[in-house]
This record gives sequence, structure tokens and C-alpha cells, in this order.
Amino acid sequence: MTMSSAATDYDVLVVGFGPTGAVASALLGRLGHRTLVIDRLTGIYDKPRAIALDHEIFRHFDNMGVAEAIAPYVEPFTASEHFGADGQLIRRIDMVAKPYPLGYTPSMVFSQPPVEAELRRHALSFAAVSAELGVALVDLVQQPDRVEAKLKDADGRLRTVTARYVLGCDGASSTVRQLADIALEDLIFDEPWLVVDVRVNQDALAKLPQNSAQFCNPARPVSFLIGPKTHRRWEIMLLPGEDPRQMEQPENVWALLSPWLTPGDGELWRAASYRFHALVAANWRNGRVLIAGDAAHQQPPFIGQGMCQGLRDATNIVWKLDRVLRGTSPDALLDSYTAERKQHVIELTGKIKAIGQSICERDPAAARRRDAQILAEGGGKPLALTRQEIIPPLRAGFLSEQDGAARGSLFPQPRIISEGAFRLLDKVTGPGLRVFIDGRRSDSSSFAALCAAYPDLPATAIAPAGTGKPGALEEADGVLAGWYDRHGVVAAIVRPDHYVFGTARNAYELDDLLHDISSRLHGNHNPDLRMEKTA
Repeated sequence: MTMSSAATDYDVLVVGFGPTGAVASALLGRLGHRTLVIDRLTGIYDKPRAIALDHEIFRHFDNMGVAEAIAPYVEPFTASEHFGADGQLIRRIDMVAKPYPLGYTPSMVFSQPPVEAELRRHALSFAAVSAELGVALVDLVQQPDRVEAKLKDADGRLRTVTARYVLGCDGASSTVRQLADIALEDLIFDEPWLVVDVRVNQDALAKLPQNSAQFCNPARPVSFLIGPKTHRRWEIMLLPGEDPRQMEQPENVWALLSPWLTPGDGELWRAASYRFHALVAANWRNGRVLIAGDAAHQQPPFIGQGMCQGLRDATNIVWKLDRVLRGTSPDALLDSYTAERKQHVIELTGKIKAIGQSICERDPAAARRRDAQILAEGGGKPLALTRQEIIPPLRAGFLSEQDGAARGSLFPQPRIISEGAFRLLDKVTGPGLRVFIDGRRSDSSSFAALCAAYPDLPATAIAPAGTGKPGALEEADGVLAGWYDRHGVVAAIVRPDHYVFGTARNAYELDDLLHDISSRLHGNHNPDLRMEKTA
């Protein structure tokens, strides 16, 4: 149970019940923390906004137990083909090959409204979680041991609730961010675009590209995405002098879509104009108030990472809040949240901006130079990349002090052979703090013995199938064995959000790593837990 103060109504007040708020609430509820989630809207926004997921996020959905519920609304992401100023293929962004490193298709498309509905339903399935819709946050007052939040109900009635922490997942114009006096930093990107969603008639699908595409046409850059079933999306750059509201009108939308479709080819689901921004909060924490999702960052959508970033925020902060609320880690653990997520967002946004600026080049001569450079980088052929290469690791925060191989990267999820069937690793070990050991080593049992002194860091040895190592789980495809070999390590400590705290090349390094993470988790230093070093 949560070690919560009887003086507060809730452990956590989550403001905003979109995907980030729903995931955070569900994770908190599963851990038993009294959570109130509020949203000023009374229902789910019924138009698609986000359209892309990746395997990291789907891994968390699977850990949460919602993967099967959302699967009907999710499909693999097709390759994205980039066409240059003269219509030639210049770049192709695809998925890594099987066996997939995290156990799932690495990139996916989805329909947001039904997925969001399932995420809300899941959050509310926990007795510890309650939701109030049509309720707005008016004010926050921080006290030493709690936050007092003034709420306004739909009928205008004001009341105050108290929580140990507040998590603002309330969007780009976040009230929480403003009340916490957290500034935004401009990462310098501001472009007007029109986003168009069409439900295309079955017989018209063949007229459209069979892969997602970026038309890097200096006359008017356009992105085309293949969504689930017959959902197709166009993101169309608006030109100087075009009125965004006028361009949303159906007759103007169909005129823009005329190279691909006519009005008889499908149903115009929605058209909305946006300014694509690149912004990041200066700090993601002010005392007992934290922010996540669009409240903390906004970025252009060119590789579909906007919602993924928000859910990374939720999975990052919740495991830390859990430990602080239970009293097993000091409040200072929460300081690593900004250090980790802000740098990650800035680095990824920089890569997205570079892709976006390349796509958005309006000068024909510069666009042709861009095309020639990209083709040259590919050795005279269209440059081949994977989306996974674009996502950076964590660089700072709650990571090993030793800058070892794979530190801050995502730990793989191999298929484990269990009772004659295949199960993904997290299904076998759970998603908590874990130590993984290369089970091929003859001395792997001595590594496990080291970990026995740290009861909250359970150890698991894994070896490829057929090696017959006693006490080791068997993996089917050699994913993890290849990972150990590639990085030259024999053990790794993995956080609940699946990021690698640190790696070890031998028993001494593992002992140092265990002592490092334990002392930082518990806010103490106990040299008696360490191996006696001998020359």
C-alpha cells in the first residue's frame, strides 16, 4: 500500500485525461496509489490526432494489459518514401528486420479515439483511480507536504482537493504549467500546416501510394500516411497568404487533394489547420508539481513521435513517483525526470526539425541540392534508414555513473521458451527493476549470488535455446545473446521503464553497479554490501 499522508485526499492529482494522463493514471492505479484524474472536457475528442506508435510504447501497453484491447485499432506502419523536387525517390525510412528487438512490430499506426477510450476504461478499472470530467483546474497552492488544488465543476462550483503530487498532462496550453510558473523554451520551428483525414472508399485505395510518403515538393510539401483500415492522412503545408480557416473548408481541401482523390472517392473525416511548433519546458518539475506530454513539449509530427514522447514521460515519472510515495526512495529521485526527458526531447526534436526543414524546403534550387546530397549519402541510391535509428537513448539522469556500453538505451525483449510456448520476456519477469545476466557464462551463478544481497533487484540469467545452461531462461532467437556480444557486456541493470541503468563486463563491475543503483535508490551508502576487492 501507498505510504500516503492521511492529511491528503489523494496521492496524485492528474490534470488531463488524454493518452498521457490516462496512461499515468492507470500505472498509478495498478500500483495502488489514490489518484484523481480530471479533465475540463466531458468526452473524448472524437477526431484522430496522433496516428503513430512505436514498439517502446506498445511494450508498455502490453505491460499494462491493454495490448489486446487496442490491437483492433493498430496496424504496422508502412515504409515512408521521400520524393524529391522532381518526383524522384530520394530516401526510404523503414523498420528494422526480424527478430524485432522489443518483440513487436517496431512502428505502428493507430486510430486515436478508440485507443484513448480503451486507455481511459483501463485506468478506471482500478479501485484507486477516480475521474471527474467537465472539471477545470483553477489554482494550485504548494505546501511542504501536499498541493492544494482549487477545482471548478461544470456548474461553476468551486472546491479544493489535496494531493501529495500533481501531474499536469493538460496539453499545449497547460494550466498546470502556467500555475507552476514553468517557462517554455523555443526550439525554433513554426510552420502552418493543414491536417486532413479521409476515410477512403475501398475501390479508390488503389489510386493512392501503397506506402506512406513525403512529397518534398518546393511548390507545396505534403506528407501522406497510411492509417488503419481505410484511414488515410495528408499533412499539407500552407503557403504565405493562405488563411488557415479558409483552407479548412471542404471545397479547398478537395482542391488540395485533387492530385490523389476526388470527393466521390471517400468521406472527408476532418480537416484542421495547425501551427507545428518545437517547444520544451525549461523545467518539468516545480516542487510537488510535475508536467508531462504536450504540457512539457511540442514538436513537429514528421516521424510521428508526439504522443510517444508523452507516454515516455508517463512511464518515466510514474515508477519514480511510486518509490517516493511508498517511502522507498527520497523525493530527490524525481529530479532525474527533467534531466532525462528534457534532453531526450531536445535531441529527438532536433532530428525531427532537420527532417522537417529538409521536407519543407521551398527554394527549388536548394531543394535539388538537398536531393543530390541525400542521394550521395546513399551512395547514389535512395538513402535507407530505420525509424529506430532516429530515437536517441537517455543521456543523463538516473543512470550509472560509468558511461558504459548501452547505458540509457532500451533493453531488448526476447522471446522466451516457456513450457513449450513462446512468451515475451516481460511476461516472464514482470516490468520492474531487474538484473539480467548472460546465462552462457559458466560463472553466471556467481553473478546471481552477488544480486542476492539486493532483494529489490531480482536477477535472471538468459541463454540461447539449446545451450542447456541450468537455471537460465532460454531465448528463442538469440536477440539478447547478440545484444551482449555487440556491447561486450555480461550483465545489465534495467529500470521499470526498460531503460538500461548500466552494464557490466565482469563481476567487479556488476558489484559496483549494484552498489551504485542501490545507494541512489535508497538515498544512502552502505559499503558493507560491496564485494571485497582483491588484487
